Amino acid sequence: MGVARTSRGRSATNYWPGYVDMLSTLLLVVTFLMSLFMLANFFITQQTSGKDTMLSRLNRQLSELTELLALERSKKQSVEDSLSALQATLVDKDKENQRLTGLIGEQGGKTEGAEAKANELSGQLDQQKRITNEALAKVEILNQQIAALRSQLAALQEALDASEAKDRESQVKIADLGQRLNVALAKKVQELARYRSDFFGKLREVLGARADFQVVGDRFVFPADVLFDSGSADLKPDAMSQIDKLADALKQLETQIPSDIAWVLRIDGHTDIKPITNANFPSNWELSSARAISVVRYLIDQGVPPNRLVAAGFGEFQPLDPGDSDEALRKNRRIELKLTER
Repeated sequence: MGVARTSRGRSATNYWPGYVDMLSTLLLVVTFLMSLFMLANFFITQQTSGKDTMLSRLNRQLSELTELLALERSKKQSVEDSLSALQATLVDKDKENQRLTGLIGEQGGKTEGAEAKANELSGQLDQQKRITNEALAKVEILNQQIAALRSQLAALQEALDASEAKDRESQVKIADLGQRLNVALAKKVQELARYRSDFFGKLREVLGARADFQVVGDRFVFPADVLFDSGSADLKPDAMSQIDKLADALKQLETQIPSDIAWVLRIDGHTDIKPITNANFPSNWELSSARAISVVRYLIDQGVPPNRLVAAGFGEFQPLDPGDSDEALRKNRRIELKLTER
C-alpha cells in the first residue's frame, strides 16, 4: 500500500512552479504597462498644461489687442471729428476772407471819394473859421448886452425886494382884515341869531301857544297836518290865517334886520316814510318840495319879498322820530322854518 502511494505520487505532474512563474511574468508585464501608461500620461499632461498656458497667454494678448483696437477706433473718430471741425472752420474762414476782400475793394473805391470829401471839408473848415470869427465878434457884443441886462436885473431885483416887503406888509394887513371880517361875521351871526330868537318868539305870540308848534334848535316846526290834507300840496283854507300871521311877522322882521345882513327864511318840507305814487307826486321828494313851494308862493302873494324866501324838499330822509308808530309818523310830517344866512 505504501508502494502504491509512492508510485501515484511520482506519476502526478507539479504545476505550481509554472503557475508562479506565469504570475510573476504577468505581474512584470502589468507593471511595465502601468509604467508606460503613467509615463505617457505625464507627457500628455505636460503637453496639455503647456497648451492651456499658451491659450491663456493668447487670450490675454487677444484682449489687449481688442482694447488697443477700440482705443485706435476712438482716436480715429476724434481725429475725424477734429478734421470735420477744421474743415468747417476753413470754410468759414474762406467766406470771411471773401467778405473782407470785398470790403477792401469797396474801401479802395471809396478812398478817392474820401479824398474829395476831405478837400471839401477843408474848404468848409476855412469857411467855419471865418464864421467863428464873426461869431466871436457877435459874442463880444452879446457879453456887453448881458452885462447891461445884469445891471437891469439887479435894479429889478431891488424893486422886487421892495415889492415883496410891501407885499408882506399887505399880507399882514389882509390877515388883520380877515380877522376883523371874521369877527364882524361872527357878530352878524350872533345878531342874526338874536333876530331869529325874536322872530320865533313873535311867531309863538301871534300863532298862539299851540303844543304842535315847536321850536327845535334853530327851526320853527309846523305839523304838516295843520297846513295840508294827506297826500296833498294845497294849503287848507283854515291854514291860510296861520300863514298870514307868518307873513306879517316876516314883513315886520325885514324892517328890523339891518340891510347889511344877508338873511333868508328857508321853508323845508318833510314827509313820513310811507311811500306815495300818483300822477302828481311820483315820490315823497316831489310831495315835500311841492308843499314847501306852496308855502313860499302864498307868502309871496302876501307881500313877502321873494329874495328872502327859499323852498327845499327833504322827503322822508330827515325824520325827527326814527320810529314807525302813528305818533312818530305824524311828528315827521312837518314844515320847518329856518332863519339863516344866504
